[in-house]
Amino acid sequence: MRAMVLDRQGDRLHERELPLPEPSRHQARVRVRACGVCRTDLHVLDGDLTQPKLPLIPGHEIVGIVDALGEDAISLAPGARVGIPWLGSTCGLCGPCRRGRENLCDNAGFTGYTLDGGYAEFALVDARYAFPLPDAYDDVHAAPLLCAGLIGYRSLVMAGDAERLGLYGFGAAAHIVCQLATFQGREVYAFTKPGDTAAQEFARSLGACWAGDSDEQPPVRIDAAILYAPVGSLIPAALEALVKGGIVVCAGIHMSTIPAFAYRLLWEERQIRSVANLTRRDGEEFLQLAAEAAIETRVTRYPLERANDALSDLRDGRLEGAAVLLVHER
Repeated sequence: MRAMVLDRQGDRLHERELPLPEPSRHQARVRVRACGVCRTDLHVLDGDLTQPKLPLIPGHEIVGIVDALGEDAISLAPGARVGIPWLGSTCGLCGPCRRGRENLCDNAGFTGYTLDGGYAEFALVDARYAFPLPDAYDDVHAAPLLCAGLIGYRSLVMAGDAERLGLYGFGAAAHIVCQLATFQGREVYAFTKPGDTAAQEFARSLGACWAGDSDEQPPVRIDAAILYAPVGSLIPAALEALVKGGIVVCAGIHMSTIPAFAYRLLWEERQIRSVANLTRRDGEEFLQLAAEAAIETRVTRYPLERANDALSDLRDGRLEGAAVLLVHER
């Protein structure tokens, strides 16, 4: 099979011909049709996340068709269309798993980080961690739902019943969450890189009632803020915008250093919390809700061999929505 491989962090991906992987007893082999390109992939490539398996096939927003099954992979059938997310396996035995918090598993495996991912023609998945996908989405438009959508959904749930919601960083996750939040009847306030009027117009087109620079304060105080941009200095800015008792949710897996800030910003029971990974229940809930809300994912397509270009465009902010690699097209 063809695959784009990371040999060393800080390097580019290299196209390789690799042996076809064989599924173990709990696994399915999936013929990859599309794979989304996520900012977490950049963190893996750049060395911000320091413990990948190497060499590594990145990618954890995978859509494909079940091609082969291990003897115990009884939850799937050959020919089924499935999505493969970031959370690739859990132990089921550690404290978090026993408490129903598998996203915090002490021995988890992560697709495209500790497990080979979807920048390839075929991928393996533990059958218990593959999601059926709504028929409403074709392969390309389903791919961003599997991380940008899932982590976005988990962060939105953590924001509670906030009626006025701030989204800092308007990329793949925010453009999905903006639609879901407005479907739920919330007001969305979008914060972008200073001067990025295109992103601000994009946010307004998806239902945001206000869009401005990340160093601005919104016209009203907001109940919760979700940070998708990995910029630590946005935490004090978001706290400044909150009502009393409001919450800042940090949705990224990596963030630059958070600067010191005055206690008055945190006082009055404001909160800061992070999102870690996802659960299978998140996937089941969100994928059903995405179809009900008729969420549209905005994508830019790249052939598999142009994965490096897609990553560069993501890094430099040249994308509107999400980048998706086309692998086996219908």
